[in-house]
Amino acid sequence: MLEVASELVGRDGWTRKQAKIELRAQGSERWDVGLLGSDSVHVAPEVARGAAQFAIVNPATAIGPAVRGVPPFDAPLPLAAITTVPSHDQLGLAVSRRLGVARLEEIADRRLPLRLSLRVQRDHSVLVMIDHVLAAAGLSLADIAHWGGTVTYDEGIPDRGERKRILASGSVDAVFDEGIYNWVDGALDAGMRFLSLSDASLATLEGIGYRRAVVAKDRYPRLDADVRTLDFSGFLVYCRADTPDDLVEAFCSGLEARRDRIPWQGGSSLPLERMCVDAVDAPIPIPLHHAAERFWRARGYLG
Repeated sequence: MLEVASELVGRDGWTRKQAKIELRAQGSERWDVGLLGSDSVHVAPEVARGAAQFAIVNPATAIGPAVRGVPPFDAPLPLAAITTVPSHDQLGLAVSRRLGVARLEEIADRRLPLRLSLRVQRDHSVLVMIDHVLAAAGLSLADIAHWGGTVTYDEGIPDRGERKRILASGSVDAVFDEGIYNWVDGALDAGMRFLSLSDASLATLEGIGYRRAVVAKDRYPRLDADVRTLDFSGFLVYCRADTPDDLVEAFCSGLEARRDRIPWQGGSSLPLERMCVDAVDAPIPIPLHHAAERFWRARGYLG
């Protein structure tokens, strides 16, 4: 079953790409090991209450509000890191140039009635981050609607499908999403600019566990200047902080054994030497589980 599932999720036309795996001993009535292959931070409470033992989230820093008990989380969740699969990315906040704004906070100051396009997947971590970003800048999605704007949840990401068409058509004047490297040029072609966040907003967001980042003009020469935003890097694998050591060690050894068969954005073999050291593209925003740290150190991946 695992091999068939692996084949299906790798197919381009197969849309059901998130997985939940449960394991148990032969003859046992209890499924006692659960692994969640969803990149949504909304599954973190399942790990915290023991309904699953391991999960993954993108970006890695999305776990910050969860361990601090920042809404939508009711209380701090007792979680620990295992590793982070590298993926270098930033949050993009693009608006039409005709609005004449350069910072997100100006939208609140001027109460602009944006026509905003967001991702359709309502449990995606990017929507939680956007809620926090807007709050730090002094506004909310409800405010945008109250000012006469619209917020739509559209299929796909801005470089393909319906959202690519929407972006190119000019039927919206704001698009907020991650995966910015895919859609910078398309947004600029559509007459948009990327907004920076103020130092005050960034400091507020750092206080709840996010990290600041720069969308660099050196990398994207068509930008007017560097854009200050939030980091959206890394796929953090995590567990409860009190997960038994032998289970964590087994997971780590399984990951190491299969590293050449796990695809990632940078090649054919997972770079474990970068995945437990808090690299730029692989943040470790919460402490490693002590058994994971011990395993990675013993195998030479930690100094």
